[in-house]
This record gives sequence, C-alpha cells and structure tokens, in this order.
Amino acid sequence: MLLSKNYGTEGNTFLVTSGLGFIGSALCLELVWQGVSQMRAFDLRPTSPWSDDLSNLRVHFIQGPSSFVALEEVVNKVLSEPIRPHFAIANVIGSGVDLSERLNFLAAKLGSKTPIIVSCASGIMGRDAVTDEHKEVMMDDFWGDGESNSDFGIILTVGFLPGLRVDAIPLVRPRKAHRVAIIDHFVMNIRDYASSVSGSTSPLAIMMFGGEDADLKPVMEKLDHAMPRETIIVGDERARFLYRSGIESRYIYGSGGYFSDAVALVFARDQYRNCAGAGQIQFHAVLSTGVSAVGPRYKAVSVKEIGFGTGRNTWLTARREGEQEILDGQRILDDVNNEFVIYDAESLCMDVQQLANNVGCPDLYIGVTEQRRCFVGSEKSRMMTFLVFHGVMGGDQEYLFANGVGIRTGDYFQFYHSDPSTALSSCSNVSKYFRNLKLDWSSRKCCHAGSVADNDGNKEVVGGFVFSCCGRGESFFGHCNVDSSPFLDNFPGVPMAGIFCGGEIGRGFSKADEGEEDGTLRCCLHAYSTVYLLVSYTPAPPEH
Repeated sequence: MLLSKNYGTEGNTFLVTSGLGFIGSALCLELVWQGVSQMRAFDLRPTSPWSDDLSNLRVHFIQGPSSFVALEEVVNKVLSEPIRPHFAIANVIGSGVDLSERLNFLAAKLGSKTPIIVSCASGIMGRDAVTDEHKEVMMDDFWGDGESNSDFGIILTVGFLPGLRVDAIPLVRPRKAHRVAIIDHFVMNIRDYASSVSGSTSPLAIMMFGGEDADLKPVMEKLDHAMPRETIIVGDERARFLYRSGIESRYIYGSGGYFSDAVALVFARDQYRNCAGAGQIQFHAVLSTGVSAVGPRYKAVSVKEIGFGTGRNTWLTARREGEQEILDGQRILDDVNNEFVIYDAESLCMDVQQLANNVGCPDLYIGVTEQRRCFVGSEKSRMMTFLVFHGVMGGDQEYLFANGVGIRTGDYFQFYHSDPSTALSSCSNVSKYFRNLKLDWSSRKCCHAGSVADNDGNKEVVGGFVFSCCGRGESFFGHCNVDSSPFLDNFPGVPMAGIFCGGEIGRGFSKADEGEEDGTLRCCLHAYSTVYLLVSYTPAPPEH
C-alpha cells in the first residue's frame, strides 16, 4: 500500500496554539501546504508580522481572552465571597500593557481606600484559574518573535491579614529636587505610617516595587540602615508600575512635575485591633542564591563613572589582592576565563554538567564590598558594609566595564557567575528549611498540648509570595517549577503567587544556606536569586 506524504493531514482540521508567533505561523503554513481542510490559529495577540500571509491562505484566527478579561473573571470570583481586602497586587506579563486601565478597574471593584499595586513582570507563577494546575509562565513562552504588543497573563493577590494595617507609600521625586533628601523623606514616611498605626516606627514587612529608570541602591541602603533586622524587605527592583494608596493625598502618580521612583507596600501591626483573640500574623523570608564566586579578590585602583541617569556605568582598573601590578580590563577578564577553564575541567558530575549546558554562557557580575557611612536626615550616622552586584559589560586594554555606579577606589570585589547547580542546591536547602520549620511548629504543639505558654504549635502558613530573577526558570534549570518547588512541596494547597522580575530585593532572611547574611556584610539587591516570603498565622490561645 502506498501512502501519500500528506497522509494524516489531508482533509482534516488542525488548531495551532500560539499560531501567530514565529514557530506557530510556520507550522500553520506547512500544514496548509500539506492539504489540511481547515486551519485555525489560536493566539492571545490580535495580529503579528505573519498575519497577512496566514489570511491569504484562509487560516482562521481565534483570539483568546486578554489578561483584562482574565482579571475581571478572577476579581469577580474573589468577591463572590465576603472579604474586606487589606491590599491587592496585580502582576501582568506582556508588552504595551495599559496598567491604568487595570488599576482603575481594581479600585472600582475593591474600593478606593484599598492600596493597590499593578506592575509588569517578566513572568508569573501560581495556580491556573481554569485548570488549577501550578505553572511558571515566562513572557518568552508567548513572545518568541519579539513583535507582540499584547498582555498574556496576570496573577492577582488579594490579601486580608487580621491584626495588620497595610498601605502603599510612594517614593515621589520632583523634577528638581535633591535625591538624598527625597530618599530620607521616603524612609521617614514609612516610619511615620508604622508609628501612626502600631505605635512603633518599625513595620513588620515592606514589599518594594522600583521603577524602570530608578536606582534603588541608595534607597535600600537607607532602609537597611533605618529599619531593625526584624523588618523584612522583599520586592522587584525594576518594573513598570502604577499604584493607588489608601490615603488619597499619597496618590500623586502622574502629577505634573513628579516622578514615582518606587512604591512600598508597608505592613504594620494595628494597635487598635491587635487585641486578645485576634491571633498573630508573622512574615518569614528565605533566599535561594543563584551565583557562585570565581577567581581571586581584586582591589579597585582607578574608577571612572560614565553616562547619566540609569545608563551610568563604571570603568575601572584593579590589582589582585596582595599584589602591586595594576591590571586592565582584558587582563582581569583573562584571569576569570582561566578560572572557568579550570572549573569546567574539574566538573565531573553529569548532572552539574547537564545544568551547565542548559544555561550556556553564564552571566558575569562583580560583587563589590562597599563600606559606607549611612544616615537618615540629621540622625547619627554609622558605618555599614554592603555586598553590591554590578553586571560585567566587558573590558579592553584600559578598563573593566561594569554596569551601574557607586564603586570607589579601594573597594574590594570578586567575580560571580550565574550557576544553575548552585541555584538548584540552594532551592533544596530552602525546601529543607521549610520542612524543618513545619516540624518545629509540630513538635511545639506536641510538647505544649493543653498549655497556653507556647502557641506556636498552632501556627500555619496561610500564603506566600516569590520574587525570582527573570534569568531563572525552566531555561535556566532545564525543567519547570524549580523555583516554586520549595513552597509547593511543603505547603500544598496554600495560596502562593510569584513573579520573575528585573532584580530581586531581599532583606531579613532566615538562614537556609550557610554563609548567608552573617550580620556584618549586608546585601539587599541580589543577582540570579529567588526570594521567598511566607505569611504565617498563629491563632490566639483559648481563654480559660
């Protein structure tokens, strides 16, 4: 029996998902040429560069619902049950997204006094509203051709935290203003809000969203100085966002003469409602690192800052620690490349080698140890030591080029590279930490049964949020849901939302990895890492 090369396609109907993308449209065209009876292309976007070619071949377009439709469905589902939301966060993946439309819709549905933040992300993680399956979705999953102007998905977090007060406090900058004074004012606004609702200037937690063109390094240094170690700070360093505060006077985004460099969602205890019988909310933060140190330490010799605004870079020369020879950029990079050759030669583990193949050429950073004197307003200053990551842009016969500014002559630095094996091991350690946390709470419940002295045994995780580097995900690890796995494995069924972002903010960690934050070297802005925020609730002990 002779079969046609088009056997199985001729006369049949086919549907191709993501049919307007580069690969999807090519598949549609190939199937048409093979003689399919009806060809249908499903996509979230309305058009693409290949739409005309498909139309000429009578391919039928089916456009899926936009994230705005999805947002409306999710909000209606949330509001189908009685709830008094303390805050809402909507994270959208896509390009050309009208954030104001979504912000206004949420404000109309949730109330004008509910603080709301809407932002664009490189990816989202959470449970699918239709299938209830957990997914990590990156914009590249939809935007393979790079030509889309659509939004592909949204994750919505609506929170109610008994005993707490929450508000969105912006870092607003007049067009003509001294940046240091503006940051000081921002920090003092956070303190004042916490004091007004809790009686303490220290909030429990802060969730930050930085603007696309903002430099959050001086902001985080001020916050790290001003807040006690117990105050957890997490967030997205770089995103396009809009916000609405619970207090109308704070909502000045878009006002003439002002920029919003960042917004902080501040969580503080409510001294007026945190009474007996209310229970207690707590926050727990853990870090999964994704970089490894490579090569010797260097000391910066000459430093030049080039450019302006967020496009500023640093050109520098350096010498190896303990040596006198001054090295140019090419010599320094040659040193690092030699270290990678040695590292690869010693990598005998097949799993590690497979991960290295997945990530391809690793991203390179310098981690600079910066000793700086920090202060807020007229308060007494103190010396603090920070680890600050700068992306390496290259080097030549004169200088090493690093992204960002703030490096000084005499600062020490070491090279770091993105490393999936380190990230995978660190994720495993986070999972073990979560498991031990549950075991600790359970053991307290057994040891103090019937006692009101220790109620931690009744503590349970009620939610979580994840901020992961946009360079991680399936393409980094070689399989899906790795960054979500510590939460999913230990708290199945508990609501969790997460985003892949343009820079991970994290401070106030519990120690899941040895060597993390020893109390002297501070790091708030991370590279290739994932920051986990758990929210736990301990019910009030029964009255006797």
